[in-house]
Amino acid sequence: MKQGMHFKAELILVFVTILAGFGWIFSKEALVGLPPFFFMGVRFIIAGFVLFLAGQKYFRGLDWKDVKQASLVGVVMGVTMVFWVTGLDQGSNLGVGAFITSLGVVLVPVVARVLFKERPPTSIWVALPFAIVGLGFLALNNGLNFEFAHLFFLGAAVTSAFQLNLLSRSSMRMHVLVLTAIQLSVAGVLLLGLSLATETLPHSVSMGVAGWFLGSTLVATSLRFLLQTYGMSLTPVSHAAVIMNLEPVWTAIFAVLWFSESMGIGQVFGCLLVFIAMLVSRWSQIKGIFHARK
Repeated sequence: MKQGMHFKAELILVFVTILAGFGWIFSKEALVGLPPFFFMGVRFIIAGFVLFLAGQKYFRGLDWKDVKQASLVGVVMGVTMVFWVTGLDQGSNLGVGAFITSLGVVLVPVVARVLFKERPPTSIWVALPFAIVGLGFLALNNGLNFEFAHLFFLGAAVTSAFQLNLLSRSSMRMHVLVLTAIQLSVAGVLLLGLSLATETLPHSVSMGVAGWFLGSTLVATSLRFLLQTYGMSLTPVSHAAVIMNLEPVWTAIFAVLWFSESMGIGQVFGCLLVFIAMLVSRWSQIKGIFHARK
């Protein structure tokens, strides 16, 4: 029975990574008619409100100290999204951007070492060379002709690593649905404020763009996080962490199918190296999965 629940949860989490991959496509299409910060700000505020409606009972009796900690993480999430959506808006290859952004997983222990003097596991030192060389292959396509957008995706990877470090060090006693709703809402307010200060809003939005916006908000954000919360409640975090590495793979596949994107051989090799780095950085979790199934 327990194994059946784990299998069900893992299927749900695989579906979550598919939704996350679709989120890149939906967002890129929505940015055709919407300013990037405005798009992300409204998207996250709506998604946070949907999660609030879905889990109202978990919001009762919240401690203000916990809310402040969650809000701080939300601010960092907002900064991450500033980098991410700028890279998405300016970049021409979603698959490459997804793999660069996914380096945040590898950088979590590095950020912990630099900021919190925490010694990272040996697996990270093994993973880093793969990640660095892979990043080089991804960024330097056709010689030195690389996209500036790659730097924004790298910024998103670094700040997401900082965000995950803050989460791991917090002592918040709240349901993960509440935590996610607060993070999304705070990040949304930050992005919307930045939009009002720097962007000019369009006079009208086409039905197509509105549809992509709703898809990215309700499907790729609200539904995704609801399923992710449910799936992670049924399986060990170590299993979930490994499965979530599939997001850039799906993104690259969908980008090829939808936008007819292509990668040079060097970039494909770079994606492979980054994926290996992600798996190596999760080596302790991967070993735990195999040991649990013996």
